[in-house]
Amino acid sequence: MTAPPRSVLHQSAPHESGLGHATGSARYVDDLPTPPGLLHGVFVTSPAPRGRLRGVDTAAARAMPGVAAVLTAGDVPGDPMIGPIVHDEPVLAVDEVMYVGQPVALVLADTREAARRAAAAVTVDVDPLPAVLTVDDALAADRFFGDDHVIARGDLAAAFAAAAVVVEAGVASPAQDHFYLETQGALAIADEDAVTVWSSTQHPTEIQRMAARVLGWSDARVSCVVPRLGGGFGGKESQATAFGALAALGAVRTGRPTKVWLDRHEDMLITGKRHPFRTAYRAAFDADGRILALDADVVSDGGCTADLSLPVLDRCLFHLDNAYFLPAVRLRGRVAHTDKASNTAFRGFGGPQGLLVVEDALERAAGRLGLDPVEIRRRNYYGEAPRDRTPYGQEVPAARALAMTDRLCAGADYAARRAEIDAFNAGARHVRRGLGFAPVKFGISFTNSLLNQAGALVLVYADGSVQLNHGGTEMGQGLHTKMVAVCADIFGIRPDDVRAMPTSTEKVPNTSATAASSGSDLNGQAVREACEAVRARMATVAGARLGAEPDELVFAGGEVTAPSGDTVAFADLARQCWVEQVSLSATGFYRTPGIAYDRAAGAGTPFFYFAYGVALAEVELCCLTGEHRVRRIDVVHDVGDSLVPSIDVGQVEGALVQGMGWLTGEDVLYGPDGAVRTLGPSTYKVPAAGDVPLDLRVELLPDAAQPGTIGGSKAVGEPPFMLAIAVWNALRDAVRAAGRPEPELARPATPEALLRALTRPAAP
Repeated sequence: MTAPPRSVLHQSAPHESGLGHATGSARYVDDLPTPPGLLHGVFVTSPAPRGRLRGVDTAAARAMPGVAAVLTAGDVPGDPMIGPIVHDEPVLAVDEVMYVGQPVALVLADTREAARRAAAAVTVDVDPLPAVLTVDDALAADRFFGDDHVIARGDLAAAFAAAAVVVEAGVASPAQDHFYLETQGALAIADEDAVTVWSSTQHPTEIQRMAARVLGWSDARVSCVVPRLGGGFGGKESQATAFGALAALGAVRTGRPTKVWLDRHEDMLITGKRHPFRTAYRAAFDADGRILALDADVVSDGGCTADLSLPVLDRCLFHLDNAYFLPAVRLRGRVAHTDKASNTAFRGFGGPQGLLVVEDALERAAGRLGLDPVEIRRRNYYGEAPRDRTPYGQEVPAARALAMTDRLCAGADYAARRAEIDAFNAGARHVRRGLGFAPVKFGISFTNSLLNQAGALVLVYADGSVQLNHGGTEMGQGLHTKMVAVCADIFGIRPDDVRAMPTSTEKVPNTSATAASSGSDLNGQAVREACEAVRARMATVAGARLGAEPDELVFAGGEVTAPSGDTVAFADLARQCWVEQVSLSATGFYRTPGIAYDRAAGAGTPFFYFAYGVALAEVELCCLTGEHRVRRIDVVHDVGDSLVPSIDVGQVEGALVQGMGWLTGEDVLYGPDGAVRTLGPSTYKVPAAGDVPLDLRVELLPDAAQPGTIGGSKAVGEPPFMLAIAVWNALRDAVRAAGRPEPELARPATPEALLRALTRPAAP
C-alpha cells in the first residue's frame, strides 16, 4: 500500500507572490490601471508646530491650469475628525495646526506636477502658539494622553533593603521610521451612491469606517480593497486611514477617480514614527545576580494625537519583565502629548522599548557582580511556581527560555568563542570584538480583546479550484502563503489550485488590523472553519458516491479516498456537488478565547500565549572610527509547529535586521520646530545588504507545537525584532573590552555614539 500524499502544511514553500515581487509583475495600489479622468492629490502642509489657523488662501491655486479642486476642512461633509481609538485627528487641519507637516489642504489636479505647482501657490496663515516639543516640555506642562498605567506587586522597600547590588539608570529608546518600500497611497472611485477605495493599509475596515465618517455616509456605502502592501510594519495600521478617507472625499466631491500617493519626503514628513521612550529605573539584585525588584517610570512621546499610543504604552509595560521573574515590581507608564507628528504602531508595538529596560539592568548588574551575561539571565528566567507569574498575574506555562538558551549556547560554541574573543581583544590595538546575548518572551494577541476576531469566505468552483478570502492583508510577510497552505491542506489539493484574493470589506466585514503578529493565528482559524464547513458538505456527497461514512473519507493528493480504496477526484466531486445543488461556499469566524485585562487594577490575561527566541551576536568595532560590522548571529526561535518554515525563517531574519537598524543606525533627527529633518535615505540610514551578517544562522525550535492555535503554530512577525538587542549588547561588550568597564552607549549605536562611548571618561 502506498503512503498517503504528504500534507502541504508544515512544509517549506515559496512566497505566493515571490515571483511577482522579483519580476515587478506584482501590483500595488500605484500600479493599478489608471482610470479615465484620474485626479492626483498633493498636500499643503503646516509650516508651524502649533498655532491658530487664521486662513488658507486657495484662490491662486484654484485658478491654475489642470486644477480640479483644493479641499480644506470646510469641504468635509461629515465629521472631519478621525482616529483609531480617540477621534482627535483631523483629516485636514481644523482651526489649529498641530505639527510641522500636518496636512492643511489637498490639491487635486490632472497631473501630479500640476498639483505640486498649485500646492506651492496655497498660502497658510498661522498665528503661532507656544509649542511643546519634547518629553521634558510635556512633563513641565503636565500634558499627557489618558491616565497613568501602573502594574505593581510585592514589597519594593524590603527588596531594595535586602539587595546586594542596586542598579539605577535611565534608558532612552529611539524613534524609528517605518521606511516601507511602498509609501502611503490610496485610489478612490465613486460609483453612483457608493465609493471604493483601493488602499495600502493594514486595516481595511478602519479605512471603510473613517471614510464613511468623513463623508457622512453609512459604512455599507464604502468599500476598501487591499491588493497587497509593499511593507507596513505598523505604519499602515492607523496612519493609512487619512489618505484613504481623503481619496474617497476627492472622488465623491469631484466625481472623478482620485489618487493620493506620497513620495518618500512627504511620507517621512507627514507620518509618525516608532514611539521614543524614556525610562528611569532602579533594579535590586542579590549577590547571586537574581532580580529582587524593579521600579520603573516610563514616558513615551505620543506626538500630537492619541493614535495608538496608550495601547503601545500598555504593551511596553507588559514586556518590561521580558523572560524574567520579578518578585517585586512597580511599573508606571505615561504618554506625553507633544506638538510633533503623531507616533504610532511599529513592529513590536512598545514591546521592544520595554525589553530594553530590563536587559539594560541585567547587563549592568552582570558587570558589577562579575557574572557572565548569559548566566545572569539563566538565573532569572521564569520557572516553576511560584516563579511562573508575570507582574500582571498571567501564568507563564512551560517556560522555554532556559532550554532554548542552553541549545543556542551549545550549537553556537558560546564558551569557546567567548575565550577566542577575549584572546583576540587582548592582542588587538585599534579593533575590538564583542559577544552579546538576548532572549525574548513576547505575548501574542491584541491586548484589547475586541480585536481578537477574524472572518473568512471560501468559494469552491465546479472545476475544483478555490477562491480564498480572509480579513488579513498581505504585506510581504507571507500571510497569503500560509492561508493558502491551510486551505489546500483541508481540501487535500495543491496550493496552485487555491487563489488568495485581494482583501476586501465586500467579502469579509468588520476586520481587525493585520497587526500584533496575529494575522496567521486569527485568519488561519477562520479559514479553517470556512473550509471545513464546505468540506463537510462535499464529504456527504462523496460518502454516498463511494459507499462510506463522511468522517471516514480522506481528502489528500487531489482526491477523496474511502476506506475501501475507492477514490473520486476533488474536481469531479466539486462538479457533482454543483450538479446536486450543494452549496460550495461558506464563511468562517474565529475569536481568541480567554483574553481579559483590567487596566485600572493592572492585572489580567492580555495574551493567548507567549513566543520565545534567543540570539547570540558577534561584532567587530573599529575604535578609531566607531564603525562596526556584525560578524555572526546565531538564533533559536520558537514558532510552534511552523505552518510554512521557509516563510518563518525569512520573517526571523527580516525582523532581526530591522531591529539592528533601530538599535545601531536609524537615527531620526528633529529640528528646533519639531519637524523631522531625516527625510530620505540620504539622511536616514536603514540596513542595507552589506549590514546583514554573512554568517546568519536561524534554527526554528523543533517539537514546539502550541496547543489551541492553527496547526500548532505560533506568531513570528514581531518577536524576533527584539533579538537585535543581542547586537547592541555585543557592541557594548566591545566598548568594555576597549577599557570602559561600564560604558554609556546610546541607542541607536551609530558610529558617533560609539565614539562617544569609547572616549567618554570612565565614571569615578
